[in-house]
Amino acid sequence: MSVEEKRMSELIEVEVVYAEPAKQQLLALKVAVGTTALEAVKLSGIEQAFPNLDLSNVSFGIFSIPLNGRSTPAVDEYVMQEGDRVEIYRPLLIDPKQARRQRAARAKA
Repeated sequence: MSVEEKRMSELIEVEVVYAEPAKQQLLALKVAVGTTALEAVKLSGIEQAFPNLDLSNVSFGIFSIPLNGRSTPAVDEYVMQEGDRVEIYRPLLIDPKQARRQRAARAKA
């Protein structure tokens, strides 16, 4: 058995999670050792559960640590480890500072 065949036969358990206001889903799956976070997301089938999910317009993280390609690997470079959870983050609808200003203005009124 070659090293590549052995790697492909070894599976690890990981999770993929995504949430919208009305629906949340956590999918547990087994992937081959060496699978990237992006590959795990695609293998999970989460796109079928959320047809409007556009993977090119979201951010990803592992246990709340963003996969940004700067201080951490990019989503297509991060190699999954046993027990990792890939989190898919929706784009912000409003800047947090702006939301805070709006709440403060409403509180004054």
